[in-house]
Amino acid sequence: MKTVSVLGCGWLGKSLAISLLDEGYIVKGSTTSEEKLDLLEVNNIEPFIIDIASFEEFDDFLNSDILVIAITSKDIDGFENLISQIKNSSIQKIIFISSTSVYGRRNKVMTEEDAVLKTPLSEIENLFRENTFFETTIVRFAGLFGDERHPSNWFKNGRKIPQPKGFVNMIHKEDCIEIIHEIIDQNCWNQTFNACSNHHPTRREFYTIAKLSSDFEVPEFEENEVYEWKIISSKKVQKVLKYTFIHDNLLDI
Repeated sequence: MKTVSVLGCGWLGKSLAISLLDEGYIVKGSTTSEEKLDLLEVNNIEPFIIDIASFEEFDDFLNSDILVIAITSKDIDGFENLISQIKNSSIQKIIFISSTSVYGRRNKVMTEEDAVLKTPLSEIENLFRENTFFETTIVRFAGLFGDERHPSNWFKNGRKIPQPKGFVNMIHKEDCIEIIHEIIDQNCWNQTFNACSNHHPTRREFYTIAKLSSDFEVPEFEENEVYEWKIISSKKVQKVLKYTFIHDNLLDI
């Protein structure tokens, strides 16, 4: 029976960990909060307190077959220390959860072949991509929504929404979890995938419907003179994994 360690059992990571348990994996999960340890344990996730910035030893947590990294930290030094520990562990496969924020708004459809911005996140991606001690698949998720994370709750307190003519790039949590399962099940490593719904309504259309669906007022938008947008292509993940999105109409929110 394989063991999966999920580094970062937050909004996405905890749901992923529970779904892996349902598939028969032994699951270890981490949090940075003492208060959340009981929440992991009650869900049969072996709990660990881990903060990669602490430079502690994570031997027991890394005694696994697969590591899923689901933290938002951009601490390059912390990740370099983590990688040095992974190299001396039983971990052979890694899924690093990244973000489509690595792409700039270049007024075009963005694929995995396009250049990314020089940011801490893209540098951390490269730390994993270039390491030969283990195999890593990087998944760049678009904007995350699902469950209590509803777009109607964004842009509150009179904040105007920028770039209303731009396009929405989003993915439901359920699709995120299923894509991670497919990567593991299909043994699909040393890849970089974009993961985003194929539906890209304008920001004006999407956020207007999102707000009205929750009985909020029609949102206000900036009227930007410079038109900036990007559309994230998920053709590769659909082709390689033969994946069909569960939530592929963003206006069904």
